[in-house]
Amino acid sequence: MEVGKVYRVSGPVVTAEGLSASMYDVVRVGEEGLMGEVIGISGEKTIIQVYEDTSGIKPGEKVENTGMPLSVELGPGLISSIYDGVQRPLPALQDLTGDFIARGIYAPGLDRKAKWDFSPAVAKGDRVNGGDILGIVQESDVVEHRILVPPRVSGIVTEINEGSFTVEDTVAILDDGTELKLYHKWPVREPRPIKEKLPPNVPLITGQRILDTLFPVAKGGTAAIPGPFGSGKTVTQHQLAKWSDTEIVVYIGCGERGNEMTEVLEEFPELEDPKTGKPLMERTVLIANTSNMPVAAREASVYTGITIAEYYRDMGYDVGLMADSTSRWAEAMREISSRLEEMPGEEGYPAYLASRLAEFYERAGRVVTLNGKVGSVSVIGAVSPPGGDFSEPVTQNTLRIVKVFWALDAKLAARRHFPAINWLQSYSLYVGGLKEWYDKEVSPEWSDLREWAMGILQEEADLQEIVQLVGSDALPENQRLLLEVARLIREMYLQQYAYHEVDTFCDMKKQYDMLKAIKTFSEYAFSALEAGKIVDEIISVKGLEELIRVKFEKDYKARLETILEELKSQLVGA
Repeated sequence: MEVGKVYRVSGPVVTAEGLSASMYDVVRVGEEGLMGEVIGISGEKTIIQVYEDTSGIKPGEKVENTGMPLSVELGPGLISSIYDGVQRPLPALQDLTGDFIARGIYAPGLDRKAKWDFSPAVAKGDRVNGGDILGIVQESDVVEHRILVPPRVSGIVTEINEGSFTVEDTVAILDDGTELKLYHKWPVREPRPIKEKLPPNVPLITGQRILDTLFPVAKGGTAAIPGPFGSGKTVTQHQLAKWSDTEIVVYIGCGERGNEMTEVLEEFPELEDPKTGKPLMERTVLIANTSNMPVAAREASVYTGITIAEYYRDMGYDVGLMADSTSRWAEAMREISSRLEEMPGEEGYPAYLASRLAEFYERAGRVVTLNGKVGSVSVIGAVSPPGGDFSEPVTQNTLRIVKVFWALDAKLAARRHFPAINWLQSYSLYVGGLKEWYDKEVSPEWSDLREWAMGILQEEADLQEIVQLVGSDALPENQRLLLEVARLIREMYLQQYAYHEVDTFCDMKKQYDMLKAIKTFSEYAFSALEAGKIVDEIISVKGLEELIRVKFEKDYKARLETILEELKSQLVGA
């Protein structure tokens, strides 16, 4: 190992001299061997960001270079694990040091003692290339782990073994002498290679009506959820983790408050996966990096998370990555940048804030993997703008990159309207690309229905300004009726109860039936208005409130048809 000496210490940033190192090499700093990463080289000086508290480190202490970039271990045992930002397993650290993590402690990302039953997928004499599936390990009850040949490795299999192995045992040998194990390492800042990126034309079905209908995200797409404290960011991400049609969930708690992260760590193992009936943790990887942990590890945590997500994508899985929140990640970058005495940009953030955010989100995508399978990584990043101010740099730079913006609104949350997503501020740029899928898989009317609902909500917003000045009674009858139709869309359709056993998830067929029912009522109501009925008469008809309650019924179809027949007979006659 190359050895240098500490020259200067400034918080998490340490300057070393006499060290021969490359950019992003991992080093061990001081007598305790604190983990750090080279982030700058200036002449004889090497600048290191340390992933642990640097208190007590002084000039003259040794710095050792491992010669390897920051990498994660990829293999069986990732699922249901809880890691810190640099893939140290937190339960293992707790066993070693108790509730408070001691400095300089290291534990491998994958358990070295656990044994896995390996079934080969190739035979002796077969040629394998990087990304090919070498064999299968059953990682959890719901996840089949496909052991991959590391990228950039290829050759003819001269030996392949079946049986029970630890991750460090050799399971295959190639003709050039390369030994293949159940795991391999990959540098976190380098995207894993793919064969081809596919267009975003398949939606990520979430079961949340406002998202699937008005602001859909594609599989392999990117979305941001900005919102002030208490507006429902974490619950929305829980719903996406539970219900979206992804097969693997990677949840990064990046710089959130300790109590919030504790809730996640306690709740996720308790959450039942509705698809399998097993705990949700059986297809989840958690990365916990709270706000009181070292900032440098927070900066690394998103790269650790996206690399694990890409690994499962390469097996052919659809992966959902939840980053909560990218604002804390950006704050970590700002702190390190100030220690490096770099020229600050807007609000003190580094000038490269936009490019770092782009690098992260660009690693999302639906792709053809090196082994020919189709997999995806969908990235959903929560943003926590101070005071709910969407004009601040992190939110603005995120919006330039992501294609979907789910704007959480504190006013809606205060009115107990959840999900508190503001339908006037939010948008999705995937709508056009997904139109063909929705029209084919759901209904040819789907796109027209969506446009109609959005049009009603826009008109309602325009009319509300007048209503606040003169009251709704001053409006013409047709506009008063439009406000009632908009209320129906808001209360029956957009409002959804995360903790109700039926309403927590709404499949696409039910979404279509509900929206179609609201439009059908609207047509009956306006026909009745033209026939001379007054608005008060129309909105007091029997069955209207029952229509709203249909969303809470499991076997709703027959009930919905009965209600619509009743409304038709009352409003337009037989």
